[in-house]
Amino acid sequence: MNYHNVSFLASYGLKAQLPPSKRPEIAFAGRSNVGKSSLINRLLGRKAIARVSSTPGKTATINFFDLDHQLHLVDLPGYGYARVGHQEKLRWAELIEGYLNDDDRDLALVVQLIDMRHPPTRLDLDMIDFLIQRELPFIIMLTKADKLNKTEYQQRLEAIRDEIPQSDQIVIIPFSAETGQGVEELRGVLQELADYCAEEDGEQP
Repeated sequence: MNYHNVSFLASYGLKAQLPPSKRPEIAFAGRSNVGKSSLINRLLGRKAIARVSSTPGKTATINFFDLDHQLHLVDLPGYGYARVGHQEKLRWAELIEGYLNDDDRDLALVVQLIDMRHPPTRLDLDMIDFLIQRELPFIIMLTKADKLNKTEYQQRLEAIRDEIPQSDQIVIIPFSAETGQGVEELRGVLQELADYCAEEDGEQP
């Protein structure tokens, strides 16, 4: 799969605006400022295909990207930004939950992002519980891994297994937008999904 062959498709601010799935979708979820845009940019080898903002909560829409005419990447709004007004929070929640609760979507995988430096927040754990209850396939990317020294890195890697429910059944990949750690592992997961989906459709991967 050519990760440089990517194009922005559209943004949607309301659940009712979302079009039907046209390709298998990979959704990226996480709290505001966890590094979602940085991960997507690093994955695709681009500097700004996904907007990186110093202001948390900037992404207020669901953004769709086409990856090599095989997968659609779906950048969900970040959650948990306190300075957003109540009505805006409700709109975001309706948008995210409406997308994830839609049984008609071709949702192949959710990539859940968690800041490796800290224990998962209550909202992070709520999202993981939601994904488990809905039986949605997901993996966890631990962002900002380069911000830890070797001792801290090992301590957090061990602790995260106790902090996340059913962690022994979840693929967990440390990631750094600075060094590129974890990028090839994520690409491998996406390639397997693309190949599997192509086989299911009767195509050659």
